[in-house]
Amino acid sequence: MINKTDFPKATLISVNGVELEVFEAGQQNVGKPIVLCHGWPEHAFSWRHQVPVLVDAGYHVIVPNQRGYGNSSSPTEVTDYDIEHLSGDLIALLDHYGYEDAIFVGHDWGATVVWGLTLLHPNRVNKVINLSVPYLDRGEKPWLEFIEDMFGADHYFVHFNRKPGVADAVFEENTSQFLRNMYRKNEPFREPQPGMALINLAKEETPFGEPIMSDSELAVFVSAFESAGFTGSINWYRNLDRNWHLLADVNPIIQQPTLMIYGDRDGVAKSEKLTEFVPNVEVVNLDCGHWIQQEKPVETNQAILKWLEQWEM
Repeated sequence: MINKTDFPKATLISVNGVELEVFEAGQQNVGKPIVLCHGWPEHAFSWRHQVPVLVDAGYHVIVPNQRGYGNSSSPTEVTDYDIEHLSGDLIALLDHYGYEDAIFVGHDWGATVVWGLTLLHPNRVNKVINLSVPYLDRGEKPWLEFIEDMFGADHYFVHFNRKPGVADAVFEENTSQFLRNMYRKNEPFREPQPGMALINLAKEETPFGEPIMSDSELAVFVSAFESAGFTGSINWYRNLDRNWHLLADVNPIIQQPTLMIYGDRDGVAKSEKLTEFVPNVEVVNLDCGHWIQQEKPVETNQAILKWLEQWEM
């Protein structure tokens, strides 16, 4: 297990009108930047297993807590969390370090941001490595409407938008229990219950499956969300349709070399159309659930390093 004391110390960096809490390692490897982007409800610490391995492989590793998370700024305006702002933070971070471009790695919402960043600022992204969440093509319907038609009003994406503040309050009342119940593996199959699944999860007193991290590791996440709350991070979801509109006029094809890592037991569906929009993609499937880099750190690291090495040759 990786202890918090082994993780790089945080620095607050002013970029793009906010302050980001950034964890940096491998400064001796200047010139080979790799930026690791966490998902929801996560933290930069979710990359703790990858940071030392990437440093040893010669990379300058930059791991921000993105806006709305940890000690980074949490603006009050919902629209301050759209894809232009989130990708703008990452571009400004590159500028801060004096880099023209970098390899970007994303998991969950971090993957969504990396996809959007690559569409909006293709010249700033060298290579893409995304985990769990594949490229989502921009269909005829705005994304929220599409999800509501597919999965109904109780789907958490929809609930976050239609009933703002409701889930946030439940998560904040049950932060430790919610995160403990969220970060599990090998969960037995259960019939879906009525209501909003994540609110039910936050209120569930008995966890299912096995924990994917130690109590001390989980405490890093719990402490961060007890401090920052959940509204800033949930505001990312409240920009789904805004992002759909913002990406209307960009070239939808990702040309960069890309590695896509799926968990075979992940609840997030794999994309059947990935190669249409990401023609230079290599796909790796691991036997795990959603929290790929924490659940299968050794296999994740091997997949990433093997793929990066072939581009170094």
